[in-house]
Amino acid sequence: MAKKKDAKKKIDWLQVADTLLLSRAIDDLEESELVPDKKILYQFSARGHELGQILLGMQLDQPNDAASAYYRSRPLMLTLGLDAEDAIASGMAKSGGYSDGRDIGVVCNKPGNEGVTVLPMAGDVGSQYTPAAGWAQAVEYRKNVLEEDEYSDAISVILGGDGSVATNGFWSCLTMATTLNLPVLFYIEDNGYGISVTSDMQTPGANIANNLYSFKNLRIFDGDGTDPEEALSLITEATGYTRERKGPALLRLTVPRLNGHSYQDNQAYKDDDLLNKEKKNDPLKTLKKYMVPKVISEKKWKELEEKNREIAKKAAEDAWNRPDPDKNRVTKYALYENGDELQEVGGLYKERFDFPDSTEEPSPEKQRINIVEGVRRTMEHELNINDKVVVFGEDVGAKGGVHAATMGLQTKFGGDRVFDTSLSEEGIIGRAVGLAYAGLMPVAEIQFRKYADPATEQLKNTGTIRWRTANKFAAPMVVRMPGGFAKCGDPWHSESNEVFFAHMIGWQVAYPSNAQDAVGLLRSAMRSNNPTIFFEHRNLLDSKYARRPYPGDDFVVPFGKANKLQEGEDITIVTWGAMCERVEAAAEKSDISMDIIDLRTISPWDKESVFESVKKTNRCLIVHEDSQTAGFGAEIASAISNELFRYLDAPVQRLTMPDIPMPYNVGLMNSVLPSEEKIIEKIEEISRY
Repeated sequence: MAKKKDAKKKIDWLQVADTLLLSRAIDDLEESELVPDKKILYQFSARGHELGQILLGMQLDQPNDAASAYYRSRPLMLTLGLDAEDAIASGMAKSGGYSDGRDIGVVCNKPGNEGVTVLPMAGDVGSQYTPAAGWAQAVEYRKNVLEEDEYSDAISVILGGDGSVATNGFWSCLTMATTLNLPVLFYIEDNGYGISVTSDMQTPGANIANNLYSFKNLRIFDGDGTDPEEALSLITEATGYTRERKGPALLRLTVPRLNGHSYQDNQAYKDDDLLNKEKKNDPLKTLKKYMVPKVISEKKWKELEEKNREIAKKAAEDAWNRPDPDKNRVTKYALYENGDELQEVGGLYKERFDFPDSTEEPSPEKQRINIVEGVRRTMEHELNINDKVVVFGEDVGAKGGVHAATMGLQTKFGGDRVFDTSLSEEGIIGRAVGLAYAGLMPVAEIQFRKYADPATEQLKNTGTIRWRTANKFAAPMVVRMPGGFAKCGDPWHSESNEVFFAHMIGWQVAYPSNAQDAVGLLRSAMRSNNPTIFFEHRNLLDSKYARRPYPGDDFVVPFGKANKLQEGEDITIVTWGAMCERVEAAAEKSDISMDIIDLRTISPWDKESVFESVKKTNRCLIVHEDSQTAGFGAEIASAISNELFRYLDAPVQRLTMPDIPMPYNVGLMNSVLPSEEKIIEKIEEISRY
């Protein structure tokens, strides 16, 4: 009881009531007027969830605290300073708000310029967890490695419902938090339902807290989120436990969901007894009973209700009168371009990191190195000059990477800067997002291209962060990813499928064909204000063809600038990656004069160089390893056909893998890859046209 009394003294219950009544007034107005009038198209009520969120928000008082929210988190946002007009304007898709009309109104974020940072929410259930773990790891890194005292008490809080505890993101985050002893608080609001599916289908026994009591390095708190004193006591103890660096904690609070999952959900799957029970457990009622008349009079309570109804009404009127977002700016912020305004949160540019001078002119050493050594030396140099660079992935530490690209880096820079991760690609990329938000440059390794599939949710969300927050947040990072055939093939280690990432909004995609370009492109990526997928072709990692002298520590290759491998007059060959070697070998055996262009990056791709060449040769062949249907060659062919049709003397052709996975048998693999013979045959066919 002593704890409850002490906690009670520290809280401003009038502020709690004021915020809860405002949240409820906004929900009332949306549900009774704004949604029926189609002024708001998507609405998710927070009814029943408010009390605990408000009490939690009051505990987040450190400037480097972060909260990772979800779609019922508006009470938390109001507690942390969200303006009622901005809240409603976001739902109306008006200018301003969370996203300037680009995202659903409840998909929240808040730069921490004047307090707590609310990490950008995404619409995927469970995707809020691993970025928050990354923030927590960055907090510890900045406190312990960079010795920044202002991070000493910061914590990372993750809000989620009972349905989210079944997701990959939750379990990956739980693994990170407990194995690394991170200052993470899992705040689980259990209302018994994931839309219409009950909690016992999400976790055995319907109580995630009971199932995790034996989980090592995790403190469990469990209780009633509608009882003011109990909720406050648990929230105070849980946040204090995490803030004091005793370890991660999970707090589960039971709450009623007083409305459907969304406005359209009538809750017909609940019986009347349950609906009545939930209404009795309304935290608005329990708070009023707790406060009236001990803290506040009935009259004062009614005045607060009326005041907040008026605030909500006025905010809705003002929000509706805001202009619609500027249509001329809707494509802005897909990628950062030089000269653009900086994001408010995330990345080295926001940290004002002073990069050393760079050059596109190589200063080659005498000895030739392979791509693996080029990648390793580039990371080593950037780690040396920038203490905000961190390198991580499965087996990158003591082993030095399954491809040896991180060999010796952990020994030199320590386990805080070069470290192994759990076997979770979702966790690797989600962690990178949080690290980037906190001002670090994450360089993550995915061991093979196919292994990135479990991280697709986080990868896609990463690319759109800048756009969907209207440049409030960005998460620049590098994701290194070997792929493609090698001594043999197979469907799991030999996939290329780079076009998948070219189609992901907001990402740069690099695909070097030699060690010099690998150095220059990786350095550009590690100094970029955009996220980058960096492909390392398995067959080129140690090939004789790809060996080049190390081009120096200042050498960079700009994105979107192709390399002319050979000058010719009769046909343009556009290629990248391992196909560069095969195209050059084919050219040596042919009498036809060829312009050979190595794109080096496919997002962005150097349209100018390709077009200039095609205007000269009037013919074009695109050669790539990826399968044909919707491969990136189709984009290039379409652009040439659409814009250079009058220059063409023959149809633009593609030579690719067929639409099958890469075979394991060497003979089968070679039979389906573009070969020197196939390339020559196709060139001759086009030349005869």
